[in-house]
Amino acid sequence: MSQTINLALIIGSLRKASINRVFAEYITSQLPEHVKIEEVAIADLPLYNQDYDNQTIESYDQVRKQIKQADAVLIVTPEHNRTLPAALKNVIDIASRPHGESAWANKKVALVTASPGSYGARDSGLDVRKVMQSLASQVMIAPEIYLSRATESLDDGQVSSERTQKYLNKFANELVDFIGE
Repeated sequence: MSQTINLALIIGSLRKASINRVFAEYITSQLPEHVKIEEVAIADLPLYNQDYDNQTIESYDQVRKQIKQADAVLIVTPEHNRTLPAALKNVIDIASRPHGESAWANKKVALVTASPGSYGARDSGLDVRKVMQSLASQVMIAPEIYLSRATESLDDGQVSSERTQKYLNKFANELVDFIGE
């Protein structure tokens, strides 16, 4: 039996009907049983403010703990105005503080972006990668997943495209290998 892997999942979209949530759920459903997924809730986090670094904020402490205890983090996100969504940036900032206590240091991070547009939220993905690297995270390089025209791969709220399924299955396998390195 394989050792348990704890994977924190961050979905960068706050929409209830988010296509990124659909893709995240598909990917995590393809992971082996020894990978335990815990979603990091980001919708109700107060905006990061450095004045809070010396205060106890329960929701901040919770996400920091989840990320620190995870063996890796999977981020599945859309793009907002050609960059990462504000809610995603907020949780990244929260988990990077207070100074010297970043939950991101040496953390393995994998990234998937999806968009109904033709660029697949690539700018968002590149910006997340840049931020994570600056926080000393180990960012999974291959395969890079930028799902363009993502809604065309969905039917009735499920990933229906066989081509996309194969692509995401390969990613799920590579993710397990990456975490195990």
